[in-house]
Amino acid sequence: MAQSIMQPFENCPLCAGTEVADYHRDQRRAYLQCLDCQLVFVPQRFHLSADQEKAEYDLHENDPRDPDYRSFLNRLAEPLLERLEPQSQGLDFGCGPGPCLSLMLEESGHSVALYDLYYANYPALFEVQYDFITATEVVEHLARPLVELETLWGLLKPGGQLAMMTKLVASPEKFASWHYKSDPTHISFFSDATFNYLGERWGSAPEFICADVILFQK
Repeated sequence: MAQSIMQPFENCPLCAGTEVADYHRDQRRAYLQCLDCQLVFVPQRFHLSADQEKAEYDLHENDPRDPDYRSFLNRLAEPLLERLEPQSQGLDFGCGPGPCLSLMLEESGHSVALYDLYYANYPALFEVQYDFITATEVVEHLARPLVELETLWGLLKPGGQLAMMTKLVASPEKFASWHYKSDPTHISFFSDATFNYLGERWGSAPEFICADVILFQK
């Protein structure tokens, strides 16, 4: 087993666990794993500044008219729509500069508010309760996932749906050649075990829809 690292500044950003171990290292940064919730995360000293992070996001080209992109998002939209009551109200957290999922959900009769730290920063949206919240390709960017995810969970009405999309950690061997870790804005990597930890915390078992779509019902 890798040697545990007990320094406080390396505590797990999801469960605050103090026992973390080396998971992987490459030429740019280190990756640690929490021995409690199993989150794999990048230590804070390797995080980009806010300006650097936004510059990376500005390079993304997600066209809501692109049928391939809509098909990608439909992996989350379709199972979520099956679980929503008519005319539900939702929040797309981390919508990015070119929202698409919200349009797809609105086409089915729902209303969706948009929040993004860099492109739609409206803090008043956190004073409203929602029937559903989506976070597609978001949680891997979170430096403080416990803070953000607890906030989102608290914004859901009873029976509400939290729908997330992110690639899942499989093993150290696969992680070594995993393209997903190469994005410098990806700093928190979840696995089945990590989402099960959240399920125990929230009293709601995660529903793994496919390889990268996870739903929680409050």
